[in-house]
Amino acid sequence: MKIGAVQYVLMRTNETAETEGLALRPLSARSVVLSLLLGSHPPELPVKDLVRGVEPFGVGGSTVRAALSRMVAAGDLHRADTVYRLSDRLLERQRRQDESVRPRTRAWDGDWEMVVITATGRGPAERAELRTRLTALRLAELREGVWLRPANLTRPLPADLDPVAQHYTARPDASARELAETLWPLDAWAGTARALLTRIAEADGPADRFTAFAAAVRHLLADPVLPPELLPADWPGARLRAAYTGYQGELTERVRARAARE
Repeated sequence: MKIGAVQYVLMRTNETAETEGLALRPLSARSVVLSLLLGSHPPELPVKDLVRGVEPFGVGGSTVRAALSRMVAAGDLHRADTVYRLSDRLLERQRRQDESVRPRTRAWDGDWEMVVITATGRGPAERAELRTRLTALRLAELREGVWLRPANLTRPLPADLDPVAQHYTARPDASARELAETLWPLDAWAGTARALLTRIAEADGPADRFTAFAAAVRHLLADPVLPPELLPADWPGARLRAAYTGYQGELTERVRARAARE
């Protein structure tokens, strides 16, 4: 179907507004080092590989070494001789990132997970930490203290949630699709994902590509990973995952190839 010139201009204007509104963080030595290590399995690399791995982004060796020293002091990395490895805290971040890129799902039979908070007397910091954990588990809050999601993920809930919450299996009477639309901002997530795919396609140079893909993997962490039957049409989650997986493979292969040439 043909579109008029004015309609075309409006479409391009909307796309530009979406991509310009993305929260792209500036490139830094720390962000590139973390990206290389988070994409490595096991998550460790010699300093020479890290230095060479950031060269395409215009980050010098002295800058990388200074960043590595700060990251060790901050507890982000552990160092053994000339090899740097992610700390336990960042290993958990790698696990969540891996699951966001390759979520483990199963066929959905209509059941929902429901977590009801039963503990009382917790302070604001404890409540905020619990909310963060439940959100990271891709649960959404229906009302205060009641969290749920479709039971299509294969991951178990952490055992240390048992003292503060009860876990149930439920099947709501209301429309499952309408409930999902209430719990998650699906249209907004999809709009940002499409804008990121556009930004990735138009990225010019290694630094631009890196910042776009870094935003993409952060966005994937917020994907609720719903069953296909609950998603809007043309859901861009799989396309964004495929794009990021390909890019992460490029980075890893580049580091390995440089090490092999030595």
